[in-house]
Amino acid sequence: MKFGVVVFPGSNCDHDAFYAISNVLHQPVEFIWHQSEDLANCDAVILPGGFAHGDYLRTGALARFSPVMKSVKNFAKSGGLVLGICNGFQILLEAGLLPGAVMRNIGLRYICRHVHIRVENTATPFTQAATPGQILKIPIAHNDGNYTAAPQALVELQKNQQIVFRYTSADGKDDVAGNPNGSMENIAGICNRERNVTGLMPHPERAVEFVLDSADGLVIFRSMLESLVSSTKASA
Repeated sequence: MKFGVVVFPGSNCDHDAFYAISNVLHQPVEFIWHQSEDLANCDAVILPGGFAHGDYLRTGALARFSPVMKSVKNFAKSGGLVLGICNGFQILLEAGLLPGAVMRNIGLRYICRHVHIRVENTATPFTQAATPGQILKIPIAHNDGNYTAAPQALVELQKNQQIVFRYTSADGKDDVAGNPNGSMENIAGICNRERNVTGLMPHPERAVEFVLDSADGLVIFRSMLESLVSSTKASA
């Protein structure tokens, strides 16, 4: 299984994502420059965190026009797995691959610390290795992570079970207390209706080894790998 990590000017978590795939999962992975339209025959694509194009206009607003995004859209349309992390999530929102938008954190401050998120849906290629309601300890690092959506969009997210992760307390009992940025419905990550595109603000690639104070992020990458392996076996 081959993964691709898209690199935009300003990406700063691309090497972390690359390391998680190559050194921890021991899978082939390749960097993909944002000006390329070739996804290098990848089976899954990761849009990493950082500050694409400096976020000078708005988070993800310029990156959505990068040539690679046309290929990412086509890849997703054909059923390919796409994971957007932090800035990558913001880019997916701007590109219309996921619904909603993110605004400035409710406290108007940059937040960089570990948080807890609860797995709300295990019927996705990004969470199938998790258990329902599993609590993951994963770091965040963002200034604009306050997820928002129109009332009808939120209804649709709930109806279609597209809310994949919610911020919560360490014991999973108090979502409001665990919400670091004011996101509506304590949303930390969502997927599209087809389940093959997911975005989240926390950084699972920074939680893949115990030396990093948590290896909980591995459940997301392992889920992707298991899904790809299963799909390959099914089509063989």
